[in-house]
Amino acid sequence: MHSAQLSAWGRGVPTRSTVWAAADTAAALAGAGPRGLIARGEGRSYGDACLNDEGSVLQTTGTGELLAFDRDCGVLECTSGVTFRQLLERLLPEGWLAPVTPGTSFVTMGGALANDVHGKNQGGAGSFGDHVAWFDLRLPDGTLQRVTRDADVALFAATVGGIGLTGIIERLQVRLVRVPSNAMALTETRMPDLDAFLERMSDAVATHSHVVGWIDGMIGGRHLGRGILECATPSEQDIAIARGHGFTMPVDLPGWVLSRPTIAAFNEIYYRRVPAGGRHRRIAMEQFLYALDAIREWNRLYGRQGVDQFQCVVPLAESRMALRMILETTVRRGGASFLAVLKRFGRLGSGMLSFPMPGFSLALDFPRRRADTRDLVERLGDIALAHGGRVYLAKDSRLTPAQFSAMYPRLAEFRAVLDRIDPERRMQSDMARRLQVRGAGA
Repeated sequence: MHSAQLSAWGRGVPTRSTVWAAADTAAALAGAGPRGLIARGEGRSYGDACLNDEGSVLQTTGTGELLAFDRDCGVLECTSGVTFRQLLERLLPEGWLAPVTPGTSFVTMGGALANDVHGKNQGGAGSFGDHVAWFDLRLPDGTLQRVTRDADVALFAATVGGIGLTGIIERLQVRLVRVPSNAMALTETRMPDLDAFLERMSDAVATHSHVVGWIDGMIGGRHLGRGILECATPSEQDIAIARGHGFTMPVDLPGWVLSRPTIAAFNEIYYRRVPAGGRHRRIAMEQFLYALDAIREWNRLYGRQGVDQFQCVVPLAESRMALRMILETTVRRGGASFLAVLKRFGRLGSGMLSFPMPGFSLALDFPRRRADTRDLVERLGDIALAHGGRVYLAKDSRLTPAQFSAMYPRLAEFRAVLDRIDPERRMQSDMARRLQVRGAGA
């Protein structure tokens, strides 16, 4: 146990917490104090889901262990500290891949379950919780319970996507998927505008396992929503991979590096890197799934003030209008985003606070240097909400309690589970307090 300054991946205001090792889970729960305890894996949540200022944090980094793996059917049992990077390095050479993965491999299995993460294949594969058979949960009172889909259905659904508030996930069983190689067969196509993007992407999810789009978030007018559509399926052939340690961003970049003119220039180059007629190529699985991992500590690109990431999903019937309004508002207010990602979701997540729903998801990033960034992000949240959408909690740092409660219709069920298993409110986080997850004044 020691005191440490912690921040999230978005590098907002630093917090000061009492940090406990995973080996001391029982003591950490017992000594949580009035500010409670939250588990923290690799700290890749952008906002305050993994922070607990003036409270306790249970650090699970470095505790990953593969306990058992059935190579006939792909069933893996592991500790919650295992990362997607470990799975990639240990099991991809044997032809196995995580069924669903976020955009970075530096996320733990516990974090993936607690945020019910999704990937570029959500349209067909769903989200992470859909592939978990059971997990061992250390409840807030210190008891250990194996939770399955059939035993304590409510607790299972509350933990999947429950941002760590039901207890400490210690072990879990997840089913991996077999792949024929270490590569993806990728097709890249320029999309001239948002309407073309939405139409082509809806068709592509029926023919490709992984579909994702990059949008130029700085272009308005008749080219609003232009970008690159990427459609991929596991290749039948391996690809040679040059192993290296990648590049680590050594310093926080000054503000002018990600100013509007430089981001506009980057976006133009990125759009035109794909020929007008498109292109087909094979690409390493790792490069396709985890492109940003090539730059360690890439969040330093945004400078010391950090970044606000906004990601919403809106239902299919409202997608065209909602996404157009979000992009138009971003352009009109001078928002500068170069990591704008579009995905097509296929089904609801299985958790009470799961983010996915059938529709389109759009993620935008905004350097915090602008004084009006907070207002912009809140406005985008209002647009998503007005069209029946919601914001991804793993990325959020700006939602209000009113927005949150309106976006997540199963919140009352979630609160009932927390009242049952954690009446003393030992599990807490900065996000839980900001969003009043346990109710006003909690």
